[in-house]
Amino acid sequence: MVTIRLSRRGKKNSPFFHIVAVDKMKKRDGAVLDKIGTYDPKEKEASAKVKIDADLYKSWIAKGAQPSETVVQILKGIAN
Repeated sequence: MVTIRLSRRGKKNSPFFHIVAVDKMKKRDGAVLDKIGTYDPKEKEASAKVKIDADLYKSWIAKGAQPSETVVQILKGIAN
């Protein structure tokens, strides 16, 4: 099963995440199927925190990928 979740990048105390499509059984930072976007929680502006390719995200959802709860909450935050 494919899931859409966060993969951590960045330095210690300076988190940066990639939003990725990955096999559910892989490690958090393991091999990914596709990079969908980025999330920077340290960014000041709310609109600049998340950058996502909406078409790619929708295509993975159409293929049956399940987004994690965290990704759903992040995307709800930019929709408002």
